[in-house]
Amino acid sequence: MRSPWGKSRGVVGGRVKPRGGARGVAGRSRGRTSGAGPAWSRGVAGPGRGAGPQGGVAGRGRGRGAGDAARRSAVAARGARSCLAQWRAAGPCSSLASMSFVAVAEDSDFPIHNLPYGVFSTPGNPRQRIGVAIGDQILDLSVIKHLFTGPILSKHQDVFNQPALNSFMGLGQAAWKEARAFLQNLLSASHARLRDDTELRRRAFTDQASAVMHLPAIIGDYTDFYSSRQHATNVGIMFRGKENALMPNWLHLPVGYHGRASSVVVSGTPIRRPMGQMSPDDSKPPVYGACKLLDMELEMAFFVGPGNKFGEPIPISRAHEHIFGMVLMNDWSARDIQKWEYVPLGPFLGKSFGTTISPWVVPMDALMPFVVPNPEQDPKPLPYLRHSQPYTFDINLSVTLKGEGMSQAATICKSNFKYMYWTMLQQLTHHTVNGCNLRPGDLLASGTISGPEPESFGSMLELSWRGTKAIELGNGQTRRFLLDGDEVVITGHCQGDGYRVGFGQCAGKVLPALPPA
Repeated sequence: MRSPWGKSRGVVGGRVKPRGGARGVAGRSRGRTSGAGPAWSRGVAGPGRGAGPQGGVAGRGRGRGAGDAARRSAVAARGARSCLAQWRAAGPCSSLASMSFVAVAEDSDFPIHNLPYGVFSTPGNPRQRIGVAIGDQILDLSVIKHLFTGPILSKHQDVFNQPALNSFMGLGQAAWKEARAFLQNLLSASHARLRDDTELRRRAFTDQASAVMHLPAIIGDYTDFYSSRQHATNVGIMFRGKENALMPNWLHLPVGYHGRASSVVVSGTPIRRPMGQMSPDDSKPPVYGACKLLDMELEMAFFVGPGNKFGEPIPISRAHEHIFGMVLMNDWSARDIQKWEYVPLGPFLGKSFGTTISPWVVPMDALMPFVVPNPEQDPKPLPYLRHSQPYTFDINLSVTLKGEGMSQAATICKSNFKYMYWTMLQQLTHHTVNGCNLRPGDLLASGTISGPEPESFGSMLELSWRGTKAIELGNGQTRRFLLDGDEVVITGHCQGDGYRVGFGQCAGKVLPALPPA
């Protein structure tokens, strides 16, 4: 086995050449970001507007004149730059960009700038434990928990000896920042504590390729939003026509529904085609059978950190304190089952059969260098949903599909998280405005992420325009919806100057339906 340490050009100041990385359940992702992150500044200059539903920084001026739109764009950009400047000022030394004693390939998702958290086990040790990804290795935090001697974590070392991240998530931002700063220091080439302790290093590191990844948290509740304007518009046009594409409430609040937490699964878990009722012919009674219009949905989601007390809303000025980190998501959807059942109460069996997330939770501080102006929102939301802090992120997203008999996967979608209309701060605040209590480990998802161009549509429903257009896969294969044996893989990364911060993979393969005995 090749050692991940040693005299690699990537150890100090340089980067190693790309090499085979961890595949396993999580697969290899790409990415990087650094810094411990800022103490969030309230009232960042400008209204934080920008990448509107049609893309572009300025968004659409909506009849107020190009000059007004340009001024709003400039103010929003200043707000994003101010936010990033504060992050840089509060973060660790930028020389960490290429300084870890763990060799990291150039195409790795997991340099020292990222350090995402996950839960893993190994064939030799089936106990689930918390780890941090660095290169193609996992640093086992249960082995080094005694090294956390900061003012907060010295009293809470046992959070790293748990089978899930919930306890650590619940400690809050100060503890997360303390852990991140400590880990970046511990893994730096200039820090000898772990670097020079051969025995501790042997026990503390595991190859990602030999690890089995698990859900990162015990998910008590899962909520899915519907926050992409382009997606909502596309679906509205298909089913209601262009004049009634958006429902009257859509521009006033982040629409969402409560999903099924028990069927959220980690990347690599197969998804069985669901059975259910459908009504393919409105003039005839419904039928029972296997879903014929199985779809994927490109989404992202965030984990809640500290919760709120029952009956006490979280103000938007403090919403960021409750967001731990982000994952990729595939919200598998049975369109024919969904169409028949969703009126009047919304999705049920058409959604609850399976939702896949990536195993590595990228902390928000790792994403702060990639913050961009928020989308322009017109009409202005009600005061409780207004915020000026930029909290939208430039995350490149891609979806591939590989069917049986295909030698390589075909890319069917390229999109970006920056296309979201409602921000995570607004989603979390709206969720609690009625006094609903959130808990550490709750999962809140974005909804399908669609961009302005057809190739950036985040579902096969849109890519095939309700099944009327074939999606070309190459080798003569096409799809309108998913077939048995199809594997869908979602990847995502933020691109920096010479580095990337990635999320790993969110992958799932479709199994045939299993009718009741």
